[in-house]
Amino acid sequence: MNSNIGRQPVHTLDAPAAIGPYAQAVKAKGFVFTSGQLPINPKDGTMPATVAEQTRQSLENVKAILIAAGSGMDKVVKTTVFLKDMNTFAQMNEVYAAFFGEGAVPARSAVEVARLPKDALVEIEAVALL
Repeated sequence: MNSNIGRQPVHTLDAPAAIGPYAQAVKAKGFVFTSGQLPINPKDGTMPATVAEQTRQSLENVKAILIAAGSGMDKVVKTTVFLKDMNTFAQMNEVYAAFFGEGAVPARSAVEVARLPKDALVEIEAVALL
């Protein structure tokens, strides 16, 4: 039996390639689920220095993946933000707010974690409607 029935992986060159055995996103039953997006610039592999810049890059990566899946930021229903330091919440939140229209903000969780891949300061994942 095919375990991929009903699931379709999403891949785009406009976001960083997966650094492990996972897809950038998966489409299933009218939704797209992104993997956590690190703040890596897909063009040159660099990572910005500040939480604000890293938040912007992570969200640009999420946006590129959603577009490749046939969705968009306006269809996001839930995000999870992983922060290296909860003291940077305000800086992250200011940039984050600019990516969603007023009144169209998704549900969100934000958690502090001990460490992120590549020692990033932020990682963001999303669930969106197709």
